[in-house]
Amino acid sequence: MTVGGLVEAANRLLAGRHGRTSAPALRAALVDLYEFWLSKAAAAAGVDTAEPGVALVAVGGLGRRELVPFSDLDLVLVHDGNPDIAAVADALWYPLWDARVGLDHSVRTPGEALRVAAEDLRTATGLLDARHLAGDQGLADRLAAAAREAWRRTARKRLPDLAAAARERWQRSGEIAQSAEPDLKHGRGGLRDLGLLDALAVAQLVDRPGEELRAARELLLDVRTELRRQLRRERDVLSAADADTVAAELELGDRFTLARKLSGAGRAVAYAVDLALRSGVDTPRGRFGRRPSRTPLDDGVVLHGTEVALARDAVPARDPGLLLRVAAASARSGRPISHGTLRTLADSAPELRAPWPEPARQALTALLAAGEGLVDAVEALDRTGLWARLFPEWGAVRDLPPREPVHAWTVDRHLVQACVEASRLVSTVSRPDLLLLGALLHDIGKGRDADHSELGARIAAQVAARVGLPDADAGLVAAMVRHHLLLPHTATRRDISEQETIERVVKTVDGDVVLLELLHALARADSLATGPGVWTDWKARLVAELVDRCRAVLRGGAAPAPDPLTAAERELLAAAARSGRGEVRVSADDKQARIVLAVPGRAELLAPAAGVLALHSLEVHAAVLRADGGPGGGRVGVFIASPKFGSPPDPALLREQFARAVAGNLALTQKLAEKERAYAEPPGPRAAPRVLWFDDETSGSSTVVLELRAPDRIGLLFRVAGALRRCEAEVRWAKVATLGAAVVDSFAVSPRRGVLDAGWRARVEREVLAAATK
Repeated sequence: MTVGGLVEAANRLLAGRHGRTSAPALRAALVDLYEFWLSKAAAAAGVDTAEPGVALVAVGGLGRRELVPFSDLDLVLVHDGNPDIAAVADALWYPLWDARVGLDHSVRTPGEALRVAAEDLRTATGLLDARHLAGDQGLADRLAAAAREAWRRTARKRLPDLAAAARERWQRSGEIAQSAEPDLKHGRGGLRDLGLLDALAVAQLVDRPGEELRAARELLLDVRTELRRQLRRERDVLSAADADTVAAELELGDRFTLARKLSGAGRAVAYAVDLALRSGVDTPRGRFGRRPSRTPLDDGVVLHGTEVALARDAVPARDPGLLLRVAAASARSGRPISHGTLRTLADSAPELRAPWPEPARQALTALLAAGEGLVDAVEALDRTGLWARLFPEWGAVRDLPPREPVHAWTVDRHLVQACVEASRLVSTVSRPDLLLLGALLHDIGKGRDADHSELGARIAAQVAARVGLPDADAGLVAAMVRHHLLLPHTATRRDISEQETIERVVKTVDGDVVLLELLHALARADSLATGPGVWTDWKARLVAELVDRCRAVLRGGAAPAPDPLTAAERELLAAAARSGRGEVRVSADDKQARIVLAVPGRAELLAPAAGVLALHSLEVHAAVLRADGGPGGGRVGVFIASPKFGSPPDPALLREQFARAVAGNLALTQKLAEKERAYAEPPGPRAAPRVLWFDDETSGSSTVVLELRAPDRIGLLFRVAGALRRCEAEVRWAKVATLGAAVVDSFAVSPRRGVLDAGWRARVEREVLAAATK
C-alpha cells in the first residue's frame, strides 16, 4: 500500500463508507491500518528482522493502541550504531511528510534515548508506552525494559518536576470538570492526567487505575474520537456547538447529559491525581523519621504536615459545626483536607439541624469568605457527599452546563466562583455575610423548568432560614437572588438618564439602600465569575452611575438631570452643521472605543452609524442618541464599541465612510451582505428572534421601549435600524447587549407621524423580526 493509499483508507474509515464504526472500533481500525502500513514501509526501508540492530518503535497514542483521528504518529527509530540509519530514516519519514501525515519522530540508540529520558520528562514518560512495530524486536524490548527500569529508580526524585509540569498545564488548559468547554487532553482531569497516573503506577507509587478511572478513560477517548471525526481535523476542546452532535453519536442524549458525564469523569481523574501527587510529592518527611508537626488551625482542626486534619481530641459525632470549621480552615490556608479526615467526617459527622447554631453559621461565613481556597474546599466536600448534606439543593445544579455561551463554568462552579469574587468586595457592603450567601445561591434555581430568579428566590429563602438567619435577613437574601440581574440588565438595556428607569429600580428594591448596595456588589461578582470580558470598565461605569442615581432618590433627593451634550459633542455637531456631512470622533481606551458620530439637520444617524461600525467588525455595546434642541437641529450618537479582533479602526477611514453613508453614497446593504457571506456561520438550529414591548419605562405617553432578543449576526443593528426607519419610528436611545451568540437590543421609539397604537406596534414588530431573521 502506498502512502496515498494509507491516507485514502484512513479517510474511508472516518467517512464510514463501509458502515459506521463505534469510537473504540475506529481507534482499533486506525491502529491496525497504520501498523500494517508502517511494517511494510519499514521493511522496504531496510528495517528487517534478518539484520538485527534496527527497530521501529511506537510511543504515544499508537504505542498505547489509543490512536484517535488526526493524531500525530509518535515513532522512534532505534539502532545499534547502524551507519546507514540516516538513509533508513529518510525512506520512512519522507513519504509520511509528503502525504502530510502528522509525525513526531526521533532516531536514537538505546543509550541516547535513555540519556534524553534522564533529562526530559516527556521523553521518559513517553518511553513507558514503547511498543515494537518492525525490525529487531529484541532491541525494542530491551529499550522498553531499560526505560521502565530507569523510571522506577528515578520516578520519586522526579515527582516534583512532574507535578510542577502538570500544574503549569492545568493553569494553561483549565479543568475538565465544571468547564463549559473542556480540553479533553490537556485539562485537569483529562487524558494527560490519566497518562500521569499510568506513569506513577509503573513506578509502583500508586495502584493501577480501578474501574472508575478506566471508565473515565474510555469516555474521554470516545468523546475525543467523535469530536475529531465530526470536525475532520485535530481538536481537543469540546465546544457547546459540537457537544450535541458528539452526544448523539455516542448515544448519550444531549450535550447536557454529556457534560455531566464528562464532569464526573474529570472529577474522578483529578481527585486521583491530587491524591497521588499529595502522597508522593507534598507529604513532608520529618528529619530523622520524625512525624510531621501538628499546628492548631481552629477548634478541633490542625495542620498535619501539609494537610488539614482533625485534632486528636475532636469528636465529630458530638460537634455539628466541625465539618464547616475543617472546610474553612482548608480554604483559608490553601491546604487540602486529608483523605482520612474526609472519610471520618463522611462516616460520623452529624446532620446540622435547622436552624443552624450561631457557631456553624459563622463557620459557613468564614468558609465563603476564604477566597480562592474555597474552590478546592467545596470540591473536596462535594466529592465525598458532605456538601450535599449541607445544601441538598445543590444536586440540581451540580455539573449543570450553562445554556448561555458567555459562561466559562458549569452552574455549580460559577456559584462557587461568584463567592470567590464576592469575598474581595466584603468591605463595600454593610452586610458581607448576606453578600456571600447571596453569591452562593444566586443561580440555585437553574436546571429546572421555571424562571431561575423566581424559583431561586424561594429556594434561597428556605436555605437562609435553615442556616438560622432572622426573617428580615432571609428576606434580603431572597431579594438578592430574585433581582440579581436587575442592575446589569437595566444599565445595559435602558437609558439610565430616564427618570422612569430610576424610579422603577427604586421601586423594585423597595426603597432599601442595603439591598441596593448588595445587588451592586453581587452584579460585579456574578459578572466576574461568568467569564473573561463580561465585566468591562464600560459596564462597571454604567452600573455605578445607575446605583448613584438610585441612591440619590433613596436619600430623599432627585436623580441627577440627564447629561446634556458635552462641549466636545456640541463642537462635533457644529462641525457637521458647517460641513453638511457626517462627522466622527474616536477615543480608544485599551481595546474599547468611544465613537461619537454627528449628523446635521434631520439626516439619518442610527442606520449609517451601525452599518459603518459593522463593516469594521466593531461590536457595539451601547448607543445613546441625542438631539440638538437648537435651531440648527442635528443629532449626536455616542457608541461604545470594541473590535471583535485586531485594534480599533483608523479614525480617518471611519470618518470618510460615515460621511459617504450619511450622504447615501456607500452601498452598506451590499457590503454587509458580502461580509456576512465571507464570515458565514456554521449551519445549525438558531433561536427564533422575539420582540417585547415595555410601556412604563420612558417619559411621555408617546414613547415605548422595544426590546429585541435574537441571535447575533453581522450588520444586525444596521438592518433593525433600517426597519425602524421604514416604519417611521423615531429612536430616542438605543442600548445593545451582546451575550455570546445572542443579543438583547433595546430602543426607545415613538412614531414620527400618527399615534402610538396597536396597528403601529404590529407593523414595527413585523418589520424588526423580518430584519432579524434575514
